Amino acid sequence: MPVTRDKGQLMSASEIDRTLVRLAHEVLEKTADLDKLAFVGIRRRGVPLAQRLAAKIKSLEKREVPVGILDINLYRDDLSTVSSTPVVNATEIPFSIVGRDIILMDDVLYTGRTIRAALDALFDHGRPARVQLLVLIDRGHRELPIEARYVGRTVQTSDIEIIEVKFQEIDGTEKVLLVEKVED
Repeated sequence: MPVTRDKGQLMSASEIDRTLVRLAHEVLEKTADLDKLAFVGIRRRGVPLAQRLAAKIKSLEKREVPVGILDINLYRDDLSTVSSTPVVNATEIPFSIVGRDIILMDDVLYTGRTIRAALDALFDHGRPARVQLLVLIDRGHRELPIEARYVGRTVQTSDIEIIEVKFQEIDGTEKVLLVEKVED
């Protein structure tokens, strides 16, 4: 794990919440049939994102949006560099994705490789009518032709910078940080 130093806070807890409210409204505006809509969060920080957006839509529209959890560890193209024994967590999609409008969610969009792996994993569960991508932060530097339809914030970064999203459910704190890799 590289050593990093904080460069600054990009979003506070209240800014994250306001962004999620805006994203919920965008999803509602751009979704023709809410009965076909389902969210799938990429395991770790895509999961609370999907759960929170489903809760926001429930409060706005008084309807449940099904939420699934997708584990992509075995689909990654950098599997050998991640760990010699990857930790496999369960994918939990308690509904059929066939014919659904799926919004795939992750915290940060960077090279696009995580999303490519997620699409492979998702399509192993069936063929949705449509798949769209929602991310809290788009930091650029794409290596694959993948773009998000819904973006919380676009942040230009250098190759030595990292975006760290901290969610209460996982990290015990709520913020988005810009950090920089530093030499040991």
